[in-house]
Amino acid sequence: MRPVARRRAGALFDLCAGFVYSQILLACVRLKLLDELARGPVSADELAARLALPAESMRLLLEAAVALELAQPRSGGRYGLGLLGAELFGNPSVAALIEHHAIVYQDLRDPVALLRGEVGNRQLTGYWPYVNAETPAALSGEQVAPYTQLMSASQPMIAQHVLHAYSFRSHRCLLDVGGGNGAFVSAVAAQAPELRCMLFDLPAVAEHARARFAANGLAERATAYGGSFLTDPLPQGADVISLVRVIHDHDDEAVLTLLRAARAALPPDGTLVIAEPMLEGRGAETFGAAYFAFYLLAMGSGKPRSFARISEMLVETGFCGIKLLPSTMPLVTSVILARTTPTLC
Repeated sequence: MRPVARRRAGALFDLCAGFVYSQILLACVRLKLLDELARGPVSADELAARLALPAESMRLLLEAAVALELAQPRSGGRYGLGLLGAELFGNPSVAALIEHHAIVYQDLRDPVALLRGEVGNRQLTGYWPYVNAETPAALSGEQVAPYTQLMSASQPMIAQHVLHAYSFRSHRCLLDVGGGNGAFVSAVAAQAPELRCMLFDLPAVAEHARARFAANGLAERATAYGGSFLTDPLPQGADVISLVRVIHDHDDEAVLTLLRAARAALPPDGTLVIAEPMLEGRGAETFGAAYFAFYLLAMGSGKPRSFARISEMLVETGFCGIKLLPSTMPLVTSVILARTTPTLC
C-alpha cells in the first residue's frame, strides 16, 4: 500500500499547492519564458539578462518550471523547453486563457462568499458584459472587445476538434450562432470550400466578424448578422446551425429560447451541431464539475451540463436523432448532433 499512499499524498499536496502552481505558470507566460527557451538551450544568467530579472529569481523560476515540466535541464547548466512547456508554446489559446485567469482568481478569492452569493462587483460579470445587460444588442465595440479577443484565441483549437468529429462538406449553408469574430466559421469554410456561411452575434461582435471575413477572403461566402438570440429571430436559409461553446454560458431558460429559435430557423432536413465541454465527459470530469462549475458561478450565468441534460432540452424544443459523437479531446469539447425531422431520425 506504500506506493498508493505516496500517490494519494502527492495528489493531495497538488490540490493544496494548485494556486502556487498556477502563479508560476502565469509568470512563465507573462515573461514569455517559453518563447526564450524555444529559441534554444540557454543559461539562467542569460535568461535573467533577457527578461530583466535578478539572477537568483531567474534560477528560482526555472527550477519551479522544471518541477512542473514546463522547462528541462540541458547540458552545460542550460535550460530548454520541457514536455508541457512545448505543448503550451505551440498553443496560444491556452496562454490566452492563463492570462485571463488573473481576472478569475479575483472572483474566487473568497469561494465561500461566492457560494453564498455574497460577492458583488464580480470581475467576470464585467468581462462578459452580455450576462447582465438589459439590452445586450446595445453593447459597444469597446465593451465586447476583450471577450471577443479571448474567444478568437481559443476558437482555432476548438474548431480543430469539432472538425475532426464532424464534417460540414455535405451541407449547403452553415449558420454559426454566437460565433464571435468568425474564427470557427473561417475554419469550417476552409474545410468545406463550397459551403455558404452565416454568423449571428451581437451587433458589435458581428462587426469584428465582418472584418475577419474580409481579411480572410470570405466576404463573398460569409455574412455576419447582428442581433440577440434572446429577442431576435435567427437568419433563415441554413441547413446546419452550430452552437460552439454557447449553451454552457447561459441559464436553462435562455438555452431553451435559443434552441427553439434554432429549431424555427432550420428546414425539415436540418441539423444542429452543439460543441460543448460537458459534465461526465471521459477524461474531462474535473474540468466540467470543478473548473467550469465555479467559473460560471463567478460569471453569474450558465452551468456545465451532461449529455443527458442537453438531450432533454433538445427533445423539449423539437429536436430528435440526438447523438454524442466520438471526441478526440473531451477536455476541450464534445460534439452533439441533432436533427429536425423525425423521419430522418
